[in-house]
Amino acid sequence: MRSDAIKRGPERAPHRALLHATGVSLSDLDRPFIGVANAATDLVPGHVTMNALFRSIERGVAAGGGRAFGFGVPAICDGIAMNHAGMRYSLPLRELVADAVESVALAHALDGLVLLTNCDKITPGMLMAAARLNLPAVVVTAGPMLTGRRRGEKLDLVRGTFEAVGRWKAGKMSEAELEACALEACPGPGSCQGLYTANTMAILTEAMGLSLPGTGTALAVGAEKQRLAAAAGERIVALVQGNATARQFMTRPAFENAGRVDMALGGSTNTVLHLLAVAREAGVALALEDFDRISRETPQLANLRPDGEHFLEDLHWAGGVAAVMKELGEDIADAPTVSGRGAREIAETAEVADADVVRPRTGAYAAEGGIAILTGSLTPEGAVVKQSAVSKKARVFRGPARVFASEEDAMAAVLAGKIANGSVIVIANEGPRGGPGMREMLSVTAAITGLGLSDEIALVTDGRFSGGTRGPCVGHVAPEAARGGPIGLVCDGDEIAIDIPNRTLDLAVSAAELKKRRAKTKPKAPDAPGWLGRYARLVGSAARGAVLEGGA
Repeated sequence: MRSDAIKRGPERAPHRALLHATGVSLSDLDRPFIGVANAATDLVPGHVTMNALFRSIERGVAAGGGRAFGFGVPAICDGIAMNHAGMRYSLPLRELVADAVESVALAHALDGLVLLTNCDKITPGMLMAAARLNLPAVVVTAGPMLTGRRRGEKLDLVRGTFEAVGRWKAGKMSEAELEACALEACPGPGSCQGLYTANTMAILTEAMGLSLPGTGTALAVGAEKQRLAAAAGERIVALVQGNATARQFMTRPAFENAGRVDMALGGSTNTVLHLLAVAREAGVALALEDFDRISRETPQLANLRPDGEHFLEDLHWAGGVAAVMKELGEDIADAPTVSGRGAREIAETAEVADADVVRPRTGAYAAEGGIAILTGSLTPEGAVVKQSAVSKKARVFRGPARVFASEEDAMAAVLAGKIANGSVIVIANEGPRGGPGMREMLSVTAAITGLGLSDEIALVTDGRFSGGTRGPCVGHVAPEAARGGPIGLVCDGDEIAIDIPNRTLDLAVSAAELKKRRAKTKPKAPDAPGWLGRYARLVGSAARGAVLEGGA
């Protein structure tokens, strides 16, 4: 066992002494040492149940014949960090999580890992660590929260609060009603109820084969989640005994399966960044163009919030990830999974319990998947849009640019009614380096939607969007402004053309004029203290997953 490096031989007597000090018994020394990376925190709704889940995992590890050791991993709630300086830390946290798991696992010679995670950047950080370390690993995601209820209406975080701010500003609801929504939208623990980044990543982790079947959608408040956690603890010991390491499951077919499930559901645009980053750690060739190819090949079989009317709990009761894979049929590759069953077997034995929540191909919501990759003169390296959340009317959009130096300035203009219909809001210098941190723009996009203008105003940024964004909003524009990208040269009044069906994003400004502007424009130098400053110097392009590259 790998852990023999810290527990075998006379020269390891000091190590054993320290292990005994933690409560390790003599018989424990003969068992596999299983690390449980626990992202529990009182600050994040999706993580407040994790200490109870850890106990279930611990019992499962013991039942399987292993010895569990819990250790902490930091977590940030993107919703709470939204629309202020705190959001700059969200994407960088992904790298810290991966580095923390690597540090603890290797320093203590652990034999295997259970990765207890849930929210937006913590799950991909855990997956990056699993791929990097190539130890046996099982991921347990803590699950989505129940829908809120108010006067018979189902509520979720995005429509019930973020978009409600726009409705309040438009005079469509009172401040008292807004506050009532804030009380009722999130009734308890779990990741937010729609197909936002946290839930999308949990689903894709299961589709990739790194979680046991059912884990990606099982509710945070249900006993089923406790049973799955215990089963994961027992299963990791078997994987260690069989030396079944993470990269045996994190193959190119597994990433293809994750991508197809992503497109069939209409998941968050953040998954593009995260799958690229995880694939890089796994040594799997995956590029931005692969997402567009998979999207063109994959029909949209579900329509969940933010753009649809179904919730994660509906998807779970309809059969969950396995049901989606079943309807995708032969498009799902027969990749191995940590459960010991192949992906195709899991799909074939699944049941679709609600054919409206998970539709057959013949009744698909759309012929193409949820995400499209755009290229053009404004984004030579590519940009990302959630086309499933854009109405047909707005999928081709052309208008004059309204340029803002920050998300806060754009938000103030939107709420003040200072953006004319037909405009394209441009927010530059919010990329991985220029932000730094590539902030999400959910507050701005939700306010536009809440004002009833999601078909009338477009938004383009080198920052990101939450999975809750709706409307013609294009993010991840690369190269970013801080790397000299064209988005940093846009001026008020420039015509911008978004054409989602033809996958283009163009700036109607001549090359000669752009050359003149470039000569007068110096890309913004990152100006941030501490960890953010180091991150800005090292982070690479969003088109490659915004991973740390040494500043290249």
